Amino acid sequence: MFTNNIAQRILFAPSLQGADTLLILSGYATPNMASWLIKSFQEQSMSSVNISLLIGMAPYDGLSVPIHEGFKELHGKAYPNAVESFTCSYVCENPPVHANLYIWLKDGTPMLAYTGSADFVQNAFVSSRKEIMECCDPDEALKFFENIEANSIYCNHSEVEEHIVLRPTHQILDAENKPITTLAGEGIFSTTLSLLTNKGDVGEKSGLNWGQRSGRNRNQAYIHLPARIAKTDFFPLNKQHFTVITDDGHTLLLRVEQQNNKAITTPLSNAQLGEYFRNRLGLGNGAFVTKQDLLNYGRTDITFYKIDDEQYFMDFHV
Repeated sequence: MFTNNIAQRILFAPSLQGADTLLILSGYATPNMASWLIKSFQEQSMSSVNISLLIGMAPYDGLSVPIHEGFKELHGKAYPNAVESFTCSYVCENPPVHANLYIWLKDGTPMLAYTGSADFVQNAFVSSRKEIMECCDPDEALKFFENIEANSIYCNHSEVEEHIVLRPTHQILDAENKPITTLAGEGIFSTTLSLLTNKGDVGEKSGLNWGQRSGRNRNQAYIHLPARIAKTDFFPLNKQHFTVITDDGHTLLLRVEQQNNKAITTPLSNAQLGEYFRNRLGLGNGAFVTKQDLLNYGRTDITFYKIDDEQYFMDFHV
């Protein structure tokens, strides 16, 4: 039994020993955690692995739409120099499964397995929440996983809504009967970030134009985060990922990064954020963004509303 350094021991060390496939069965999971794990593999330059996630409590609790959309965004993709494939499935038949298993395979053969209290969420692996995990028999663990997997459905299956209850976004957001632009109420905090530099213009090779340089994807972008706001802990730091629901109904997976926590990015592809804003501004793919483009659109800033520690609402409406 062990309680410390569980992320390194369970999620990373087996790959260094030659394991090439990670099977995860978790009662509860979030796309933020999946995104964090994929990005961590990329940043640590580890051997490529295949990851299959199976969420067990979906028949009991259902899933929120942003979580479901987040998993769909990640599902079925390869991530260069990190993950050959990531798949996500939901247990879709009763009984629900409130169990956590992390199984590593090497060339299809069970190598290591762990079980315990840690759901596949950032609070269990990234923050300081205490969890208890222990080794278990990898062959028996694989048999259990495959038995549960037989009653599951891929998150992007065309009939997934016939099997899983998809709850609306969040009780705060769902209280509105019209498109949301601003939020207010007890416990709702907001901050507004400028898309302009301190000199009052759009950076030529920073911010929305981060990719406007030789050899880079011209859509790459970030939102500048002033130090005074980063220090307030309004946004999660330490490279934790968080979900943002936008006023036009998109879901983005973001994190704070760069030196002194100065940038908010879409970590699995910095170009995703730039593509989003260029689309909102009516610009072409990879276009250089000017201050006049923002003025023509009608605003030069965005407002974030904090709903909880991992979920935010972003307003860029005019």
